[in-house]
Amino acid sequence: MEAVFWISCCLVGYAYAGYPVVLMLLGGLFRRDLKTGPDYSPMVSIIVPVYNEGKVIREKLENLLALEKPEGGLEILVVSDCSSDESESEVARFLVDGVRWFALGERSGKGAALNLGVSQARGELIVFTDASILLEPDSLVRLLEPLGDETVGCVSGEDHIRGGGGEGAYGRYELYLRNQESRIGSIVGASGCFYAQRRALVVPFLPGMAPDFLSVLVTVKEGYRAVTEPAAVGWMKAVPARRGEFPRKVRTLLRGMTTLFHFRQLLNPFRHGLFTLELWSHKVLRWLAGAFMVLALASNAALAGNPLYNGLLAIQVLFYVLAVIGWKGPRRLADFSLVRLPFFFCLVNGAALVALGKWASGERLEIWEPSKR
Repeated sequence: MEAVFWISCCLVGYAYAGYPVVLMLLGGLFRRDLKTGPDYSPMVSIIVPVYNEGKVIREKLENLLALEKPEGGLEILVVSDCSSDESESEVARFLVDGVRWFALGERSGKGAALNLGVSQARGELIVFTDASILLEPDSLVRLLEPLGDETVGCVSGEDHIRGGGGEGAYGRYELYLRNQESRIGSIVGASGCFYAQRRALVVPFLPGMAPDFLSVLVTVKEGYRAVTEPAAVGWMKAVPARRGEFPRKVRTLLRGMTTLFHFRQLLNPFRHGLFTLELWSHKVLRWLAGAFMVLALASNAALAGNPLYNGLLAIQVLFYVLAVIGWKGPRRLADFSLVRLPFFFCLVNGAALVALGKWASGERLEIWEPSKR
């Protein structure tokens, strides 16, 4: 039982604390700087998928039209996944500005909307961005700069969350990992709200899969790098309801698991080296961390009676009590860092555990429901 406890603790500890240290050390040994060319200025197509985004799409398009433009030209395509609100009438205001509108005939999911947009796009570079994120004025041109390096096939922007509490802290942690991964080769996940990919590397987005994760995996599989650009910044609002974040996380994680299983050949370290290490550390072990947390708690309870294990059990119980306060307690308590961080940590790992169960049972998601921020 002691072995179960310590192995479980070590695996959770490595997934969240050890892996960043490994990345930092690898960055000193295998750093790969970008070699951008000054004359690379192809046409760019921005694709915005929407489903009932009538309340935010006007601000989004005003934001896109105000961005610094790439020299090779720019087009904006809005693709509706059969929206039933005022999205189309709001977009119609911008048709005179060159914005193009397309709509699916029936609800088919975000991937299908993106596929329609790609089929109509004229650019050599495709930028995917959600209606929920507003970009800094120079974000687009910054996002495209790394693609001047011919070894780079996909570039992620950085999405920051205003007033996000635990969600914001977790987002900053993810951005740190992404930057460290980018230094040594490739990131394992792009910001689904804002990223770019070479048109030649874009493949049809498959039902039930995460489009941004799929784009990264295809890029690496084809021998290109997927990197992040810290200067390409966008801002989002936090999901307002504490409980509303859980089903969104479950959906996101389930799509991620489905995507990685489809590209499971990338988990072979003899073929993909450091990228495989990143996938196992950043994705697989993190998805399993919830199960290891349950094992750590159960084995710790079974070992109670020894002063050391009594103390460790008390720490675990306190941690989970704080998480429950963050879930069920009054807002004034949930906003304290001491409460919201355990809450969000448990929320993410609980969602991964649920998603893992759904994935193992064969459940897949196709229809897309954007988070209301």
